[in-house]
Amino acid sequence: MSGPVYCTELPSPVGLLTLAGTEENLLGLWLAGQKYFLDPLPQRPERRDTLPLFLAVRRWLTDYFAGERPAPVELPLAPMGSDFRQRVWRQLLTIPYGTVTTYGKLARALDSSPRAVGGAVGHNPISIIIPCHRVIGATGSLTGYAGGLDRKRQLLEMEGVYF
Repeated sequence: MSGPVYCTELPSPVGLLTLAGTEENLLGLWLAGQKYFLDPLPQRPERRDTLPLFLAVRRWLTDYFAGERPAPVELPLAPMGSDFRQRVWRQLLTIPYGTVTTYGKLARALDSSPRAVGGAVGHNPISIIIPCHRVIGATGSLTGYAGGLDRKRQLLEMEGVYF
């Protein structure tokens, strides 16, 4: 990736969100205090609140938090990571709104181990839009959300999934 990286912040029902991207592609969406914040950006982003990409993401998130079901494919997503992580993140995009799956099921679909899949899920740089919050433990428990389990529960409950 070359060229400048931009960022903006916006409030949401799950707290302050930070977006990062280029002129064309969304590279990251992090919740305040999230593990791996701004990782793996190649450079420190420049603040650019009115970037057309960020306005589109803001509309997407507004619709999502209003209970609508915008599709991730509506946005130009370009998370940065290894080939394996890319495969995991693409698999996350197949989890329907309002449903959950387990690390084990994802691992079987990817012919990998739950631990490896869990590592990739935990490093998802585009939270909410690439729905890593829809992955739960084998016993049905809420586990492993870089944004915090309270936020994971809140996102799932907004989608009609209760624990």
